[in-house]
Amino acid sequence: MEIGAQLFTVREFCKTLDGFEESLKKVADIGYKTVQVSATCPYEAGWLKEKLAENGLRCVLTHIPQEKLLNDLDRVIRDHHAFDCECIGLGHYKFEDPAADYETFKALYGPVAEKIRSGGRYFMYHNHAREFQKIGQKTILRQMAEDFSPEVMGFTFDTYWAQVGGADPAAYLELLSGRIPVIHLKDCGYGQKMEVIGEGNINFDRVFEKAEAGGTKYMLVEQDNCNGEDPFDCLKRSYEYLKSRGFS
Repeated sequence: MEIGAQLFTVREFCKTLDGFEESLKKVADIGYKTVQVSATCPYEAGWLKEKLAENGLRCVLTHIPQEKLLNDLDRVIRDHHAFDCECIGLGHYKFEDPAADYETFKALYGPVAEKIRSGGRYFMYHNHAREFQKIGQKTILRQMAEDFSPEVMGFTFDTYWAQVGGADPAAYLELLSGRIPVIHLKDCGYGQKMEVIGEGNINFDRVFEKAEAGGTKYMLVEQDNCNGEDPFDCLKRSYEYLKSRGFS
């Protein structure tokens, strides 16, 4: 499994193309070889392809705004072919009324997932804590796994949000085996504080074991909140921890 950086961590530095370009360089200088593009300024597919190549990086996943997935999907798919990114992600869904919102989600994103697959890419859904609410006896995430086939939808499983949602991250990685090509590594400390990988309380030994068994190719470091620290330094410390565990 290869480690990478989720650029949402450094989103405040990616609000302009110049800042985005400099952030890619800094991430590459840390040692990362793969990234997820998320919450950046607008960019052209050709520009991103060029800047990734200049820094020896590959984009393995994106998070695309819902309005683009629903209203401009042909272009989204073309762009992902242009910068050679296989996975097209949805970063969140509201699930305020679990049962009703889930039915709406299925109606909206079933066709999106099918079209992405027919277009030669793969649709990925990223969980937060809310997907561990239950509809009847099943969590929303478990229901998703039953209702969407592995061929058309995967999961960008987020270890931190699973823990916050009251779930065992490793157990859910096992449940989602075969459809977790990219996951988010995010550590959780006391009081649900987001931590640098290895500095919190998540049992990453089991996470690594179940991710590898489930077919994960890329483990992307993400830290939404760096608690006042330099996000690039946080990414560096996470990288160094993961490298010490034998990943690169």
